[in-house]
Amino acid sequence: MPDLRYSAIMVAVIALVTIALRFAPFLIFGGKKETPEIITYLGKVLPYAIMGMLVVFCLKGVTPLKFPYGLPELIASAVVVGLHVWKRNTLLSIIGGTACYMVLIQLVF
Repeated sequence: MPDLRYSAIMVAVIALVTIALRFAPFLIFGGKKETPEIITYLGKVLPYAIMGMLVVFCLKGVTPLKFPYGLPELIASAVVVGLHVWKRNTLLSIIGGTACYMVLIQLVF
């Protein structure tokens, strides 16, 4: 039974930390306080930096000199870009690109 108690305490601590992190910005920057310039700047540039890091992370294992020569990744990336340019919907782009990649590696390559 100690394992169950340990697990319950662990879940409770994780929940409390998550709640604290979610409320922290409202406590720090809430009310009539003006948001610092650096926070506003980071809010504008970090999404692009994170997306760039995700692209690098996803494509780091591609071996262009060995079959399938990175074709599934290239095709799925093109699908993501195409869907996003067409519909401007991030969720649709991610789901469409993931589905395309999974179909390619499971059925085609």
